[in-house]
Amino acid sequence: MGQPRFMTLPDAAAELAVSKSQMYALVKSGDLPAIQVGGRGQWRVERVKLEEYIVRMYEQAEKQRGKPSPADLSAEQ
Repeated sequence: MGQPRFMTLPDAAAELAVSKSQMYALVKSGDLPAIQVGGRGQWRVERVKLEEYIVRMYEQAEKQRGKPSPADLSAEQ
């Protein structure tokens, strides 16, 4: 079986090589969608949402450098 659908915030933080507090801030700001589960309200990030966030960050970085993003290039075709 493949990887689990959801990741804990510490696991997602490790994936992005950021601190747990930085990951929590991304979730609380709404930049990275996440859900709270269980009686203690543990946060979980869906792997797909993490990948989508990474793509968005690459696109923002490209725009800041003045280069078209892959999404911009495919829209032109």
